[in-house]
Amino acid sequence: MEKLISYPISVVYYLCFGLTLVIFHPIQWVCFNVFGYQAHKKSVDYLNLFLVGCTRILGTRWSFSNRERIPQNVPLIFVANHQSLYDIIGIIWFLRKHHAKFVSKKELGKGIPSVSYNLRHGGSVLIDRKDPKQALPTIKGLSEYIEKHNRTAVIFPEGTRSKTGATKKFSENGLKILCKFAPNALVVPITINNSWKMTQFGMFPMGLGKHIKYTIHEPLAVKDYDFATLFEKTEQAVNSAIHNS
Repeated sequence: MEKLISYPISVVYYLCFGLTLVIFHPIQWVCFNVFGYQAHKKSVDYLNLFLVGCTRILGTRWSFSNRERIPQNVPLIFVANHQSLYDIIGIIWFLRKHHAKFVSKKELGKGIPSVSYNLRHGGSVLIDRKDPKQALPTIKGLSEYIEKHNRTAVIFPEGTRSKTGATKKFSENGLKILCKFAPNALVVPITINNSWKMTQFGMFPMGLGKHIKYTIHEPLAVKDYDFATLFEKTEQAVNSAIHNS
């Protein structure tokens, strides 16, 4: 029944979603090329506010637990499980004061209004998953960037999205590089629940009435642990709050 009801609602949602991306693309261009980083970031923040607003058409709710745990004015590495693109929208808007930059696959760097432009110009990095020789130096550059500017790298160590909510085994390579070249950073494990339900029927129709929940865990200072211990604690923290139903 949910799927049947969702068809007309999803049409309206996608019209609003697509229109938002198209409208904000030139806004981003002007902000970046005329006014610089801060203006561009603000435009991206409001882009994602509107994208969050679009999901209200579907009856989506958003909540964050323990946001107060995240320190400010230090380099951060958000490590989260990955369930859908809505993970990213929520992080950009609701955690906007932390200047999140993403490790994304290179395919997202072209062809998507607003999204591709932000990935290319907003401080995020694009990697070729099939070419580690390209990926690792690129992530190294992001590490040095967040270390210098007290900003935030976001990495999804599963590599791909979970279609059922169950986490896959974390890969350590990207996080290891981030920690090595951002030694003053704090790793912040984040658990995301129910984002996968937005696309439980595929990209169309959308899931209705879902409650996307983010749980922020205690930050872990990179310099306080050897990497093996840090990695284990981070993965355990993320998995500890996963709900598979």
